[in-house]
Amino acid sequence: MNTTRRILIVKTIGLCAALAISPARAATPSQLAESDPAALALGYKSIAATVDSKRFPKYQSGQNCANCQFFQGGAQDATGGCPMFGTRSVARNGWCNAYAKRV
Repeated sequence: MNTTRRILIVKTIGLCAALAISPARAATPSQLAESDPAALALGYKSIAATVDSKRFPKYQSGQNCANCQFFQGGAQDATGGCPMFGTRSVARNGWCNAYAKRV
């Protein structure tokens, strides 16, 4: 399966999960743990600088959740929602393999 197809599948799953959650749960998302199965599948690290660039060659210095198009936190928020992980929030300094630069 090519990378583009994999990203589209992950986006679709994340969007479906985001739409399925209740507003009450969306208001207080729990912090995503690096050991979570979804986090492991996408190579999520709460500190982007700790990403294994040999395992994830897509990673480049300076990439993090705060400048990813999927990050739903505010400019000063330490964490924010991410449709890739449903009801859980991610660290603004984190990174995962679904990273897409915010334009």
